[in-house]
Amino acid sequence: MGAASVIALWWQDTESVVGLDGWLTNAGRITGLLAGYATAILLLLVARVPVLEREVGADRLARWHAMGGRYVVSLALAHTLLIIWGYSVTARTGVVSQTVTLVFDYPEMIKGTLGFLIFLGIGVVSARAARRRMRYETWYYLHLCTYLAVFLAFSHQLALGADFVAQPLARTAWYALYIGVGALLVWYRFLTPIRRSLRHRPQVAQITRESPGVVSVYVTGHQLDELGAEPGQFFRWRFLAPGLWWTANPYSLSAPVLPGQMRITVKEAGGHSRALATLRPGTRIWFEGPYGAFTQARRRSRKALLLGAGVGITPLRALFETMPGELTLIYRARRPEDLALRGELDAIAAARGTAVHYVTDQPARHAVPLTAEALRRMVPDLAAHDVYLCGPPGMTATALPALREAGVPRRRIHHESFEL
Repeated sequence: MGAASVIALWWQDTESVVGLDGWLTNAGRITGLLAGYATAILLLLVARVPVLEREVGADRLARWHAMGGRYVVSLALAHTLLIIWGYSVTARTGVVSQTVTLVFDYPEMIKGTLGFLIFLGIGVVSARAARRRMRYETWYYLHLCTYLAVFLAFSHQLALGADFVAQPLARTAWYALYIGVGALLVWYRFLTPIRRSLRHRPQVAQITRESPGVVSVYVTGHQLDELGAEPGQFFRWRFLAPGLWWTANPYSLSAPVLPGQMRITVKEAGGHSRALATLRPGTRIWFEGPYGAFTQARRRSRKALLLGAGVGITPLRALFETMPGELTLIYRARRPEDLALRGELDAIAAARGTAVHYVTDQPARHAVPLTAEALRRMVPDLAAHDVYLCGPPGMTATALPALREAGVPRRRIHHESFEL
């Protein structure tokens, strides 16, 4: 709908398209308008608006944002190349000469060029191959440069965009779009976390080692239950300790929230998570959340399978305690000693009158492949279940087709991922 409105804006302001230069220039105008509109939508997707986080899910929003980012970079690149080419055809000059003229002689073009180069750089570091070699914290702070790129490009759009120069209504609508999205970003990404952290005063109460490389962080605070966090959701945590205060990482709740206590369980997978084991009681915390749609609200059947691996057990453990109905839990790990929270899971299973299936890769004679046949053996009527899936990317990639082969409808498979 929004993209159609952008095309309509171009159409209304275009009397005719004649010649190669006309086609090139107008194609550049269209791609520029679409890039500008899509940029605002990209920012909206990561504004952490509660209704979007709850109804859509943080991981899906992140995937849409990543996919949309590739389109925005492609549109911005196409806009740049088409405009330069079209103008050079009109002026009968070389492409390089025309580029120099556009950048240095047209108003706001230096800002626009810098904004475009920043967008291009962010696109490069966000490519899958680059992300795998980069720490989360590095990627996160480089990504914040997007705000600078948007600021630089915005004035360029209004100053040189033919569709805005002579149309006050279009300019007003463009201002309203960007100011509205900017207000949501400021409120939900910055002011709301500050307000909640000051009100609830969260701090570290104790650190407990659950298994090799896995610790639980107990957090105390004032009326934490008023946050409305549901089992299966997560917060972004900023621990105000040396080396940790400058970044906020997502960790799921591993137990239901009590009025004065929350708990997360974290695997040592990087510098940030490894440092949590050294936190001292009393360390202050700033947090954002709750986020995520990995809750019982997604459920469509009375029966549910909770399928987890590794530290992916954390949101499933909270759901296992609180979700009504008939539940089955399958917990996969590399070794028996890696089964974190096993004592709690056994106690919950006994209280519910259900069973937990523990599957480990070692020793090899006990290993069970993650296949449709193996899943049906453990859960005979699997196709009648909702499935809550949480684990490492490799496990998730294997489990999804196995569940579909076992007859579980796609709409009943629920999973969230915190991949970079």
